[in-house]
Amino acid sequence: MLRNFLTVGGWTMLSRILGLVRDQLLAAFMGAGPLQDAYQVAFRLPNMFRRLFGEGAFNAAFVPMFSTVMVQEGRDEARLFARRTLGVMLAWLVFLCVLGEVFMPQVLRVIAPGFLQHGDRYAMAVSLSRITFPYLVMICAAALLAGVLNGLHRFGMASAAYLAFNVVGILAIVGASPFFPTVAYAAAWGVTVSGVVQLGLLAWACEKAEFGLMPLWPSLTPRIRLLLRRMVPGLIGSGVGQINLTVDTIIGTLLPAGSVSLMYFADRINQLPLGVLGAAAGTTLLPVLTRHLSAGDIQGAHRAQNRSVEYVILLTLPAVAGLLVLAGPIMIVLFGHGSFTEHDALLSAQSLRAYAVGLPAFILVKVLSPAFFARGDTRTPVYVGIGVLVLNFVLNLLFMKPLAHVGPPLASSITACVNVALLVVLLLRKNALVVYGTTLSHMGRVCLAAVVMGLGLWGVGCMVTLPAIFVTRAVWLTGMVMGGAVFYAVLLHVFGVADLPDMLARIRGRLRRRAG
Repeated sequence: MLRNFLTVGGWTMLSRILGLVRDQLLAAFMGAGPLQDAYQVAFRLPNMFRRLFGEGAFNAAFVPMFSTVMVQEGRDEARLFARRTLGVMLAWLVFLCVLGEVFMPQVLRVIAPGFLQHGDRYAMAVSLSRITFPYLVMICAAALLAGVLNGLHRFGMASAAYLAFNVVGILAIVGASPFFPTVAYAAAWGVTVSGVVQLGLLAWACEKAEFGLMPLWPSLTPRIRLLLRRMVPGLIGSGVGQINLTVDTIIGTLLPAGSVSLMYFADRINQLPLGVLGAAAGTTLLPVLTRHLSAGDIQGAHRAQNRSVEYVILLTLPAVAGLLVLAGPIMIVLFGHGSFTEHDALLSAQSLRAYAVGLPAFILVKVLSPAFFARGDTRTPVYVGIGVLVLNFVLNLLFMKPLAHVGPPLASSITACVNVALLVVLLLRKNALVVYGTTLSHMGRVCLAAVVMGLGLWGVGCMVTLPAIFVTRAVWLTGMVMGGAVFYAVLLHVFGVADLPDMLARIRGRLRRRAG
C-alpha cells in the first residue's frame, strides 16, 4: 500500500511542479487583475468537474463496484460494466457540454456575479469559458479510464497521464500566445487540448493492459442505476471541498478586482501538498478498503485506515508549519515577477496562510470519506456536506467585508475542520473507524516535531531576512525549505517516530537494487 501511495504521490508531485511553472507563466504574463480574474473563472468551472469526477464522487462510486465485479464475476464482466458506464457518461457529458455552451452567459451570472459590474471582464469570461468547457467531457471520461487502471492496480500510468495538462498548458502559453488576442485565449485553448491528450494516453494504457474500453450505447441497466444512485449524492459528499472553493470564487468576484487571482495563486501553492497527499491517499485507500471489506477482513480495513491517517499527518503537518512561516517569501520568489508585483505576492501570502490552517483537514476528508464509500454508503457524506456548504457560505458572508481576499480561504479552512470532526464522529458511531492508541501517540509526537520545526524556521528567518536579489532569494528559500526538512527528520528520530538510520539504509538499498 505504501508503495502505491508513493507511486501516485510521486507522479502527482511532478504534475504539481509542472503546474507551478504554468502558474508562474500565467502570473508573469497577466498579473493579478481583470484579465487574470476572467481566465481563472473560465478555468474554475471545468476544473471543478475534474476534481469532483477525477478525485471525488465518480471515483468513490465506480472503483468499489468495479473492484467487486472484478473479484466476484471476473475480468470480462468488469470490462463490460466499464464500457456501459463510459457510454452513459459520454452521453450525459456531451449533453451537459452543449447546454453549457448555449447558456454560458447565464452560468457566469451565477458563478461570477461581480463581473456584471464590469462589462469587458464579463464578456471576456464568457468567451474563455466557452473555450474551456469541453474539457469536462474529456477529463471526466479520462477519470473513468483512470479508475479502471486503479482497479487493475496500475496506479502509475493513471497518475502520469495527468502530467499532460500542465505540459500542454505550458506549451500553449509560451508557444501559442502570439497567435491569439491575449495570453488568456492561448491558455484557455491549452486547457481543452490537454483533455484530449490525457484521454488518449489513458485509452492507450487500457489497450496496453488488454482492457480496451470502447463505449457501448447508453443503457440504464440495474448495475448502472446503482452506480448513479451512489454517485449523484457523492457529488456533494466527496466534492464538498471543491464546491467550497467555487463558493470562494463567487464571493471573490464581489471583492475588488484581482481578489480571485490572489486567492487562486495562494490555492495553487496549497494544492502542492493537498493534491499530492490527498490524491494519493484517496486513490490508493479506496481499492484497499474495498478489497478488505469484500473479503470480510474488518481488522485489515481498520489497519489500512490508521496507516493512511499516520502517513497524512506525518507529511502534512510540516507543510502547514512551513507555509505559515514562509508564505511571504514563497509567494515573492515563485510569483513576484513581471506583471505580478511583490505587493501582490504579499497579499496572496495572506490567503495562503488562511488555506494552510485547514490543510490537514482538507486531506483527512479524502482519507475518511473512502470508509463510507467502500461500504456503499454515499448518503452520510452528503448530509455532512450539505451542512458544511451552508456553514461555508455563512462564514464567507461574515468574512468577505472585514477580511477581503483572506475571508474565503479562512472560511474554507474552518468548514474543512468541521467536516473532519463530523466524519470522525459518524464513523466511530458506525464502528467503521477504530483509532489505535499507537496512531494517537504517533500523531501527537509528529505534531510536536512540526511545531518545533516551525519555531526553528521562524527563528532563523528573524536572524537572516529575505535578500533583495532574486537569485539569492531563491537560494535563501531553498535553504530554508531543505533545512526545515532535515531538522524535521531529525526531530522525528529524536521523538521516536522514525528510525532515521534505518530509513537511510532502506533508501540506499532500494537505490542499489534499481542501479543493479
